[in-house]
Amino acid sequence: MAAEEFDWAGLQARATEAMRHAYAPYSRYRVGAAAAVDDGRVVAGCNVENAAYGVTLCAECGLVGDLHMTGGGLLTHFVCVDGDGAVIMPCGRCRQLLWENGGAALHVMTPLGVRPMTEVLPQAFGPDDLAKGEGPV
Repeated sequence: MAAEEFDWAGLQARATEAMRHAYAPYSRYRVGAAAAVDDGRVVAGCNVENAAYGVTLCAECGLVGDLHMTGGGLLTHFVCVDGDGAVIMPCGRCRQLLWENGGAALHVMTPLGVRPMTEVLPQAFGPDDLAKGEGPV
């Protein structure tokens, strides 16, 4: 489905609902994410903080876990929201995670409108690059 025909409001509402389940006692910055999958499912995630900050789980990690727990597939449309339900950009690490699970064709709702993943993470490094490696695995 083309990005302009997609139910972005519905996906943002699902991300906002996911955000309400966030566990963010340290930063108090709740995040929710939701994405459509190529088979019609919707997956979601929220951030889950930890006193050892480096092991905090972001909303996108939860979403990708949901994707693989419910059958895998490719993400087609993605949105991430803050504690007020406003659209935010995923961080660099999460952009890489999204590339890995949606690729160049993934449509991302950004604060400036819908963008293809190729604009969200230009010149991305992915599985095809690893296939070019030499030596034993």
